[in-house]
Amino acid sequence: MTEFQTSPIAQLPVIGEAVHQSYPTATLYIVATPIGNVTDISVRALHVLSLVDAVACEDTRNTGNLLTRFGLSRPMIAAHQHNEREVADKLIARLQAGERIALVSDAGTPGVSDPGARIVDAVRAAGLRVVPVPGASAAVTALSASGLVNDQFYFVGFLPAKAKQRETALQKLLTVGATMVFYEAPHRILDCVEALAGVFEPARQVVFARELTKLFEEIHRCPLSEALAWVRADPHREKGEYVVLLEGAQAEGDAEEAEAERILNILLAECSVKQAANLTAQITGRKKNALYDRALEIKGQQD
Repeated sequence: MTEFQTSPIAQLPVIGEAVHQSYPTATLYIVATPIGNVTDISVRALHVLSLVDAVACEDTRNTGNLLTRFGLSRPMIAAHQHNEREVADKLIARLQAGERIALVSDAGTPGVSDPGARIVDAVRAAGLRVVPVPGASAAVTALSASGLVNDQFYFVGFLPAKAKQRETALQKLLTVGATMVFYEAPHRILDCVEALAGVFEPARQVVFARELTKLFEEIHRCPLSEALAWVRADPHREKGEYVVLLEGAQAEGDAEEAEAERILNILLAECSVKQAANLTAQITGRKKNALYDRALEIKGQQD
């Protein structure tokens, strides 16, 4: 008996509930698949893949391997970025005939920096039902482990491949306050980091999430000023798919406070508490008494 068979999870009635739920016909099911670790697939996703009449997929070989690992075999239809509109018509005809069809990408959630959005749009326009079967998402996975405290995130996806277009795209993001989420291919990670460092302040925090959920998963956080050195420190870091998270812009008041704090710390290294507070007040226009109190706190922490 395997460890899983003896696990209390395997014995839970809820595992079998997927079979008894409703799965309407004439429906397109948007099925999220694992981004690396094959066991991240959901019970519901497996059941949907076992009962659909066909699976529309980005790469039939990748999806075929995934199905095989779970003992499944379904007819597959290639649905990638070059044939989405053409395939959409074929899928709509089959759905109108009462079939169930699953739509998957190579990894993660279809339609999010992956093919699928045009197909979903066409199916909805035809008045047919679309049912999402949620699961893995590289963006959300990286955010959950980043420690970047922000109630908002801004999904950018892949930056343009050409340097000038990439810089233009980043310049438009300078004032975005939300955590920014980028996807990047391993052969372009150095170009991506150089572009980020050329546009954004060096003190901004950046998180590299490489090979998420896989054997060589690596999640690293550092100031943007240290990012290029980190990538170059190990040749393996130019391999594997990346999610790159960049700290958002500070609000104007926060930025001014951070600048006053920076100046105060510099002056405290050379001046008395009183002198440092006086000079910082003159430079920044902030209240001297508040700066004096803050300087005392800093000194107290250093002692």
